[in-house]
Amino acid sequence: MYKIHPRILAFILVLAISFLPLVNFVRAQEESPSGPVYIVQEGDTLWDIAQRFGIPWLDLARENGISDPGQLSAGDEIVIPGIEGIGDVLVTNPIPPGENLRSLSRSLQLPEDTITKLNHLTSPAELFVGYDLVLPESNLPGSELERFALANDQSLLELSIVNGVNPWSIVTENNLDGMWTLVPGDVLYLKNTDALPGPGGFPPGIAALEISPEPLVQGKTTLIQVTSTEKMELSGALLDYPLNFFESGDGEYVALQGVHALTEPGLYSIVIEGMLESGVPFGFNQNIYLSPGDYTYKSLQVPPETVDPEVTVPEDKSWNALANPVTPEKLWQGIFENPVAPSECGFTDTFGHRRSYNGSPYNYFHTGLDFCYNYNNEVNEIYSPADGVVVFAGPLVVRGNAVMIDHGWGIYSAYMHQEEILVEEGETVETGQVIGIVGQTGRVNGPHLHFEVWVGGVQVDPLEWLEKAYP
Repeated sequence: MYKIHPRILAFILVLAISFLPLVNFVRAQEESPSGPVYIVQEGDTLWDIAQRFGIPWLDLARENGISDPGQLSAGDEIVIPGIEGIGDVLVTNPIPPGENLRSLSRSLQLPEDTITKLNHLTSPAELFVGYDLVLPESNLPGSELERFALANDQSLLELSIVNGVNPWSIVTENNLDGMWTLVPGDVLYLKNTDALPGPGGFPPGIAALEISPEPLVQGKTTLIQVTSTEKMELSGALLDYPLNFFESGDGEYVALQGVHALTEPGLYSIVIEGMLESGVPFGFNQNIYLSPGDYTYKSLQVPPETVDPEVTVPEDKSWNALANPVTPEKLWQGIFENPVAPSECGFTDTFGHRRSYNGSPYNYFHTGLDFCYNYNNEVNEIYSPADGVVVFAGPLVVRGNAVMIDHGWGIYSAYMHQEEILVEEGETVETGQVIGIVGQTGRVNGPHLHFEVWVGGVQVDPLEWLEKAYP
């Protein structure tokens, strides 16, 4: 029998032992994920996830050994192949108002290219308010970041001296090429456990930005609130309408703007810009989604002269112009009161329905809320829902006997088809004051009150103002 020399046997054993860690290492490498891990969210499908990361869904299924895509459940962990340099768990976070690609990159300490790759972005404009942004879990936004911003004619060195920080720390932590790359208003970050939270795209004087509703809705009132720790000048634009901000106390600035009921759903830009009292300028542009209002369609027969463009166009033009001026004084308080006495019949029509007149295309919509004529009342009086000033009181072809009241801050209410008008232009009215009698003048099929609310030159759903108090 052949015998192995003891020295040779010892050499083989040493060699085998030395390879064991390597074998285990290779096996561990083979078993480790080939990309970051994504946590499946409620409502996610394999197709949705593949689309989000820009990879074929079959590759995603193959990488994770998924034979039945229908078995995917919220909370499952799946590996995303093809994304190199990220071995973290990926989570989804909606983008709040006041953030953009640059502010997110700096606050998360994550290169813009990495955010773009993770979310398969083709343009920074895709990061609209509420967008579900995929991020590594270890880079989630925190509250331990202090914001800095250059004032006009201020250098980074001066900013650093004023705030007692190292200028090179700002350069390093914000991935800047140098001190000379900054412009006034540019927002920067440093770690600070005592930092105050706030929208990342704005300088530190601005503590909060809120937009409601989110997303926007056709025919609804949009409320924009900016909270600041110092006085400031503020302006902006939404859907090509100027935003008029008013200070409402405690450092809060408010703008109210209506969304036209016929505006096509999609992404639209909201712009907010201004200057803090400390001399720091700011300008921010972010997209926000406009969702449909889910309005129905109705066809009506009316007297031909009330849809004749020679009549309707000039009347619409002069009527719409009444609601454009913005009075800086707020005249109303709280919820608007009902403009008529309560009745069992309620509304004969609500806001926003697409309308066809005498077989026309559905190019019209119902611009207000119709209150029924209460036949149980001897007189159907119309009341002012809030304090204001009458800016129009007179007869029109389409609207009949009509009244419009200015409530300040770009808010107006209007009352049409009246039998009798009981106020005059220029008159100051109070909440609950009788301003007219319900009738059937103008383009009508029966007696009722057509009640409108205008916000920023746009008709909006009056029910909002009868159910909710706007600041």
